Amino acid sequence: MAVLAVPDRTAWIGRRDHAFLLTAMQTGLRLSELTGLTRHDVFLGAGAHVRCVGKGRKERCTPLSKPAVAVLKKWIADDPTKATSLLFPSTRGGRLSADAVQRMVGNHVAIARETCPSLEKKRVTPHVFRHTAAMELLQAGVDRALIAIWLGHESVETTQLYLDADLAMKETILAKTNPVDSKAGRYHPGDRLLRFLKAL
Repeated sequence: MAVLAVPDRTAWIGRRDHAFLLTAMQTGLRLSELTGLTRHDVFLGAGAHVRCVGKGRKERCTPLSKPAVAVLKKWIADDPTKATSLLFPSTRGGRLSADAVQRMVGNHVAIARETCPSLEKKRVTPHVFRHTAAMELLQAGVDRALIAIWLGHESVETTQLYLDADLAMKETILAKTNPVDSKAGRYHPGDRLLRFLKAL
């Protein structure tokens, strides 16, 4: 994603933002889970993963990809704010607020739009990264029961709506084609899908 290329990794804030965004996109963790991560929650050896406490105080582990491991190793090694155990601290060493993360994402998306026109009409929020992770798993053929575990969903049925989202994406692509003697349609997600996506 073009947004990942925006943060200036020669600066502390840029390295933090890059590590945060990459972790968000790859793990699909909720915003509160990401901002609450500490260095002790990250294991970067064999079987690299991140541990978090999600909804209902339930603990789960999420595997980390090799690129995420490499970025997090570097981030943890050169992070000068050792006064806090938070993995992604604010400039004052405290926990990032939801508003701070929203500003972070908004600023980087605004810059990314200059080189990636496809972002122009998209509303990218921190929560979009969770959807991205889920959709990538779906498109890779991962069983919905495993995706439910990955995302920390209470029930497998909840994840079924991501299948609907996958269908929505395909229908959107289909709608962009122009069959002979017919008007192109447009997919309109149902209320159930919209409620689910907002509740994630």
